[in-house]
Amino acid sequence: MLKGLIFDLDGVIADTARFHLQAWNQLAKRLDIVLPPEANDALRGRSRLDSLNLILSYGNKVDAYSDDEKAAFAKSKNDLYLELIQTLTPEDILPGIAQLLRDAKAQGLHMSIASASKNAPTILQHLQLSDAFDAIVDPAKLHRGKPDPEIFELAQQALHLNADEVISFEDASAGVQAIKAANQFAVGIGDAKVLHQADYIVPSTADLSLDAIRQAFDA
Repeated sequence: MLKGLIFDLDGVIADTARFHLQAWNQLAKRLDIVLPPEANDALRGRSRLDSLNLILSYGNKVDAYSDDEKAAFAKSKNDLYLELIQTLTPEDILPGIAQLLRDAKAQGLHMSIASASKNAPTILQHLQLSDAFDAIVDPAKLHRGKPDPEIFELAQQALHLNADEVISFEDASAGVQAIKAANQFAVGIGDAKVLHQADYIVPSTADLSLDAIRQAFDA
């Protein structure tokens, strides 16, 4: 029986993913690294350090910098990202999400956030959605990033629910892999080929319908 919903944040609740990508691309240019087209999807849903190492791998520079230098790179990226998200308002909530959250509340479902972003509470505050969620996983407590299932398992545990009682939403292939590894029902938002492991896929958040998703879940 469905009792809870778990959401990634960037690219699912709001298009903050574009700010991450903008900040990472600026850092890559500083380091003379050219990112391939597939980097945009590969960077989605990953932790800050995992994203940095992925970018460095594109330039064969993973071992070119010390841990302190990498920490400085990650901080400079996050500083830029924090500047960018200050512009967020409730108008930036992605189409269909506000209605989905209202429907979920009306049906008594509990909800949590499973985002690798350490800035999730700030983002939700700007979107005026802080009160919509019962829990937010703290990425600082994670031992492994997506596609490892840990973050979705913790989000589920925070709701005091079992894996077969939740539906999780993701827009990244690594996130969908993490959901399935957690034995949860996965809703993928985006390219069906990229998110083929999801149980239910829609091209955009505007196509989300809680009733339709519940039917697929129950089936």
